[in-house]
Amino acid sequence: MAFTFKQFHIDDFGCGMPVSTDAVILGAWAPLSDAQNILDIGAGSGLLSLMATQRSNAEVTSVELDDTAVNACQKNFAASPWTSRLTVMHSSVQDFSKQHLETEGMLFDHIICNPPYFKGGTQSQNKLRAQARHTGTLDFCALLEAIGTLLAPNGTASLILPSQSMSEFELSLADSLLEFSQVTDISDSQRKTPHRHLFTLCHKSSCAPAKSIDLVTEHFCIKELDGSYTEEMKQLITGFYLKY
Repeated sequence: MAFTFKQFHIDDFGCGMPVSTDAVILGAWAPLSDAQNILDIGAGSGLLSLMATQRSNAEVTSVELDDTAVNACQKNFAASPWTSRLTVMHSSVQDFSKQHLETEGMLFDHIICNPPYFKGGTQSQNKLRAQARHTGTLDFCALLEAIGTLLAPNGTASLILPSQSMSEFELSLADSLLEFSQVTDISDSQRKTPHRHLFTLCHKSSCAPAKSIDLVTEHFCIKELDGSYTEEMKQLITGFYLKY
């Protein structure tokens, strides 16, 4: 499926995860203003990487395991205005992290990720989509270990997860070197309870005093009761969606 934004075009070329509202919200929300060196973990077709290059002057490294998604990334990056600032690494993030440390590569001041989040249960018949959505190849512990290893001491990581995955993520986070620094609930409309959570992570040594996930700092609503986008949603996506 192809999707045209204001400054770039995305074609998934058959990879597991097409453009999603969750990914667009994450890419537009992540605090990237001061970032110079960004890592996109599980880049898929490259949407978050392209949004990051549009929103910053940073060099962006995209790590992706799946062959089809790597091919999509390469083609989408080549067609974008920011080719010189985009690099695709065909690797698992675990292997990338190990190699990056061995070569003493620069740590990243921002990491962005729309991670797989389903554990077990019924999987899509589309194997690539199932791999992108389920934690079989990248569970939360492995993800947090990689982020903790690759994130600069004062860096920030931005992620998004559905509500049903947050409890398990919190358990893994408690055993990691990271902690929440900001949390934003997302609901489809004012009549619905939050179903997604945007959040940032930082190293425990660099965060403000520990915050509980229950201390939500913000709430974000996507649609009005009539189904139209809220003003806050319009403001968030105005640099990307053609209609806004």
